[in-house]
Amino acid sequence: MKKIFILFFFLLLFKVSFSQLPSSYAGKPFADAKYTIGAQIIPGRVELAYYDLGGEGVAYHDLSAENEGSKLNHEIHDYGSHWRPGIEGYTAFFRENEGVDISYTKDWADFNHPNKVDPKVNQLYIGWEEDGEWTNYTVNVIKPGKYRIITVYGNKDNKSELWLNGNLATVLKLPEDTGSFHHWTQATIGEIIFPVAGTNLLTLKYNKGANLGYLDFLWVEE
Repeated sequence: MKKIFILFFFLLLFKVSFSQLPSSYAGKPFADAKYTIGAQIIPGRVELAYYDLGGEGVAYHDLSAENEGSKLNHEIHDYGSHWRPGIEGYTAFFRENEGVDISYTKDWADFNHPNKVDPKVNQLYIGWEEDGEWTNYTVNVIKPGKYRIITVYGNKDNKSELWLNGNLATVLKLPEDTGSFHHWTQATIGEIIFPVAGTNLLTLKYNKGANLGYLDFLWVEE
C-alpha cells in the first residue's frame, strides 16, 4: 500500500501521464528502416513529413490520393529533373504511396536565390496543402508547460490550426508572404500549452498556401 501511495505522489508531483491519446485513435508513430526513434519528442523538433502511420482518415486526410511531391520528382522537364543527382530515392520519393504531398529542398529551386533563412539541404517538407487537410503526430512530451512554436516555411501568410488530443489548442499564423513556395524563412508562429507530460496527439489542420518543413517546440514556462 505504501508503494502505491509513493507512486501516486510521484505522478502528481511531476505531472506524469503515460498517455493522453484519444481512446479511439488507431494511428501509430511513424517508423521505417531508417527512422526508428518512435514518437517524436517535445521539447524538440517535430518533422512534419513524419506524420503517423495509419493511412487516410486515421493518420492524415488529403483531398487527393497521390503524393504530389513524389509524382513531380519522377517527372523530367526541359529544365531538368526534380530528382536531383546524388539524392537517394528514399528522400525523393518519401512515403510516395500515401496521399500527403511531400518533397525536399533542392539546389536549383530552393538555394539558387537569397532566402531570409535557408532550410536544411534535402529538408523534407509538406506542400500542396488544401483547406481541410490534416496530419496527425503522436508525440512524447517530456516536460509539461507552455511552448513557443517555430517553423521554416515558404510562401503565403496563412493560418493553420494545431489540435491537442482532439481539442483546438492554438492557431498558427505565418507572419509574412515570402513571395514564392521556394523562398524560405523562419518565424515564431504561435504558442501551445501541454498540461501534462507523456504521449499526446497533435493534429495539424492546414489552410492552403505554404510549404512547411517542421515545428520546433521551445519550452517557455510551466
